[in-house]
Amino acid sequence: MTHRQSRPSLGSLVFFAGTMSLSAYFTFAAVQGDFGVFRRAEISVESSKLQAELDELQDEVTRMENLTMRLSDDYLDIDLLDQQARDVLGLVRGDEIVVN
Repeated sequence: MTHRQSRPSLGSLVFFAGTMSLSAYFTFAAVQGDFGVFRRAEISVESSKLQAELDELQDEVTRMENLTMRLSDDYLDIDLLDQQARDVLGLVRGDEIVVN
């Protein structure tokens, strides 16, 4: 009885090499791709930064709306009007002394 050396056939080697290549490609795409894990983390960080910026801008808009309302015809804040006139126009009352 002769003993034959058992070697895998060429077809099975090609099959396993192709399978390993495809699995490596899909693993790489799942981690590094456009919709991968790293991109998702980047989007999450960017989203939190943009949310913080949006909150700051909404606070600024609220403050500006308050100032606008206080200078409107329906509600006039004399102190705010005086402050704006001094800041923008450089007005000074007659009984004040300007020190540079």
